[in-house]
Amino acid sequence: MPRRRARVLLLSALAAGLALTACSSPAPPAPAPASAPSVAPTTGQLVPGVPTEGTRPDTTNLSLAAEPQSAPAPTTPPPGRQVQVGQAPEGVVVDPVTRTVAVATRNPNALVLLDADTGAVRATTPLPGFVRHLQLAAPGGPVLVPVESANSLVRVNLPGGQADPPLFVGTVPHDATQAPNGTAMTADELGGTVSAIRDGRVMKMFTDAVQPAGLAPVGNLVGLVDVRKNDLTVYDVDALRIVGSAPSGAGPTHLVADRHGRMIATDTRGNQVIVFQPNPDGPPTQVGAVPQPGGPYGITYDPVRDRVWVASSGTNEVIGYDMTDPQPREVSRIATVQNPYTVGVDPQTGRLFVAGVSTGVVQIVDVP
Repeated sequence: MPRRRARVLLLSALAAGLALTACSSPAPPAPAPASAPSVAPTTGQLVPGVPTEGTRPDTTNLSLAAEPQSAPAPTTPPPGRQVQVGQAPEGVVVDPVTRTVAVATRNPNALVLLDADTGAVRATTPLPGFVRHLQLAAPGGPVLVPVESANSLVRVNLPGGQADPPLFVGTVPHDATQAPNGTAMTADELGGTVSAIRDGRVMKMFTDAVQPAGLAPVGNLVGLVDVRKNDLTVYDVDALRIVGSAPSGAGPTHLVADRHGRMIATDTRGNQVIVFQPNPDGPPTQVGAVPQPGGPYGITYDPVRDRVWVASSGTNEVIGYDMTDPQPREVSRIATVQNPYTVGVDPQTGRLFVAGVSTGVVQIVDVP
């Protein structure tokens, strides 16, 4: 059964049970990478008493979500070293302040914390469900951990790994980010909602999405790629309002922001990387794009070197682009472990941390 289809069917059942029991469920088997189509998400639960904004889109004739490609095992060892972290690692974030690398794993569901300098495992934090994406709330932490199978957002403090109590959000939060004003957002993938969180509670839920995925903040604006509408929507997190949206390729999946105030999306189905300039009063504007074969999927940004790194899920490599100008310029290409779905970068050293979802390792590469 295709990877996303199997996950969506399982999570739909989990979401129904969780809405009644408000407890976590066991993790599914490790995902088998696939590139076949998926099924549509379900209509998720809204948080009682929380205001909403947005019109539910018409899903007629929408494409299904883009899938990462599946690559064979490398025939030669990739550069750097590999650290075993556990089953199906997917989700990597690097904190330069505490020198910590956080990686989400499954069976058991946990957040594994590595030393960014030595690669040694410092701590393991149990999680109430499985996770695929991680971001930092701010330098120094905490780590924002959207726990998909528990419909909740967990904050894990650094460097020790102490977890705050889960905050229940929308149905199956896929990604989470936080703007400088402290407002966090979750992309509730199977609920078609985006939850805005302040002071430990959901303040508003946007209902204009179909299958929300990657999030990234630029000042008081937060961008969201929708993997069924195939667009980028921008939200004002000061005013908690929808700003505007624009097409984002044939099948976008992930999003980051650079130090120039631009948002960069991986168009996994379209085999390209697209750059947008968000606008405070209207739709974002596309300002650059570069082809990248192999199903570009995971993405991370180094603000010190002004470099974005994009993992090609189908070719076992990570490509680095200089972002001095809106048009990305390739400057590096690195072979990786099998199926590099997620990549993180240490802005202090430029070191890359690549999670190989099929082999249970994190590849650590020092980049020239």
